[in-house]
Amino acid sequence: MNRQPFLRGSALAVLSAALFGVTTPLVRHFGAGVGAFATGCLLYAGAALGAGPPRRRADEPSVGWPELPRVALVAAFGAALAPAALAWGLQRVGALTSSLLLNLEALFTVGLARALYGERIGRRAALAVSAMLAGGGVLALRAGQSGEFSALGLGAVIVATLFWALDNTLTRPLADFDPRAVVFWKATLGAALSALAALISADHWPRGGALLGLLACGMTGYGLSLRLYLTAQRAIGAARTGSLFAVGPFVGATLAFALGDRAGGALVLFSALLFSLGVYLHLSEAHRHRHAHETLEHEHAHRHDDGHHQHSHDPAVTGSHSHRHRHEATEHDHPHASDLHHHHEHH
Repeated sequence: MNRQPFLRGSALAVLSAALFGVTTPLVRHFGAGVGAFATGCLLYAGAALGAGPPRRRADEPSVGWPELPRVALVAAFGAALAPAALAWGLQRVGALTSSLLLNLEALFTVGLARALYGERIGRRAALAVSAMLAGGGVLALRAGQSGEFSALGLGAVIVATLFWALDNTLTRPLADFDPRAVVFWKATLGAALSALAALISADHWPRGGALLGLLACGMTGYGLSLRLYLTAQRAIGAARTGSLFAVGPFVGATLAFALGDRAGGALVLFSALLFSLGVYLHLSEAHRHRHAHETLEHEHAHRHDDGHHQHSHDPAVTGSHSHRHRHEATEHDHPHASDLHHHHEHH
């Protein structure tokens, strides 16, 4: 049994955040003069192209008709409204300030995961969230000193973070399905909704390099990033994945700094230390106690060497695979996170 269940999921969450964070200054650059809904459409069209049409896999459950209403809901919030709000805000607030404000997504996600799924955040994870939010606050102070401010632009970026936090928490039940299929259908529906809104609002569309740049940002910072995010959610839950995603704004701010914004270097360094502390606290977390599992029947990708899947196959099956299976009630003690099998209460 894996003695450190947080490590792989946390690493995937950090990589997902980095891919998303690095695209924020680039979206502002390529999206200059482009309509907000047109920008969102191209970003998620790129995500859909990068994912490609889903195929039936033996090691992952497929997204079916029962899941489509939830996919449509997360597409509306996360792939249509949120990117349009971010694109609109980016044109009125600098890339650095917008990158920093994206920290609020982590705060909203942690709160919603606690409210909707009852995910427990222990003292160590709470300290990690606090360190990351403090890092974002330090960067916001640095942005304020640079004079980048627009009330409407700031409000739009904050609304985008709230929509993405709703997307993150509503996506949690979809994390146990084929990530490629989830990304493809969410991105396709989101791009279609954004295209319709862009036509209604007569948005200006980019050409040439700007169009290709937005599609490339969508493939990496929205498509690949989302696949990694879903895989991380599967391992460590929505709250911890959301808090680790706070690394993304720091990556965006660092890129803005590397592109020539040298003001406030000491504050950026101090913020980097706070974010590093938060990531370390997550990666070194070890949550362990004796806990009980109730009888459960469901389908998801699993292995038989993880300590939770003891059923037999004839002929024998090795490696990751997916089928409907039954868990008998049991009680044991091992390190665990808020994954599919660990939603128990804590006292």
